[in-house]
Order: sequence, then C-alpha cells, then structure tokens
Amino acid sequence: MKWFFSLLLLTNVMMADYTAKPLDKKLFDSKIKIIDIRTPGEWQTTGLVKGSIPIMFFDERGNYNLEAFLGELNKNIKAGERFALLCATGSRTKILGTHLGQKMDYNVISLQGGIQGAIAKKIPLEPYKPKS
Repeated sequence: MKWFFSLLLLTNVMMADYTAKPLDKKLFDSKIKIIDIRTPGEWQTTGLVKGSIPIMFFDERGNYNLEAFLGELNKNIKAGERFALLCATGSRTKILGTHLGQKMDYNVISLQGGIQGAIAKKIPLEPYKPKS
C-alpha cells in the first residue's frame, strides 16, 4: 500500500508544470479553466473572459494571502488539472504561475498579455457580477 501512495505522489510531482502562452482562440475554445487573479475593480472595469473564475491574488496595494487564494483555487481546480492564470498584462500571472507550477506542483499556464491581450484578440468577455 505504501508503494501505491509513493507512486501517486511521484506521479503528481512529475505531472506538475508551468508554461507561459498567450490566450488565443484555440486555448479559449479548449475550455481550459481560466482563473482571473486581478482585483474586483479591474474585473468591473474590463469584465471577465467569458467563463473565467475570478479569484483575487494581489490586492490594490500588492498584498496577498496565499492560503486564502489556494483555498478558493482548490475549490475550483481538481488535483492535477491543468488551468490558466489571467491578470491585466501577464506580469502577476508570471510571478504566481511560476510559484504554483515549480514550487507547489500545480499544472498552470500563465497567460501572456493578460486581459489586454484577450481584448485585442477579441476573446469573448462578460460583465463582472459581484457575489451578493
């Protein structure tokens, strides 16, 4: 039984990955989960990529709560599931994505160009609706 759990752990570590790529129509159409880590003010200003999941990481002052973020992330992402991170331009997702992929064994894509790139490529957006 111990060998099974060791194999499972090793498989999870071997599957963890970090990559960076632009959000394009092909990636959007793949239905990969997109986690938007911007602030509520940013979501309100531009809207969200259609179907994305808003989970703020850095607040307006640059502070963050990794434990709270991971709690919300893990409610939306299954263990080993590949997902993408989106911010305004790709800077914040590069920082967070590198950490999640290389240090915490998540399978993450950092979306280069962020929401600005998505808007330029005419990726479908939807209004942000705060939870009541």
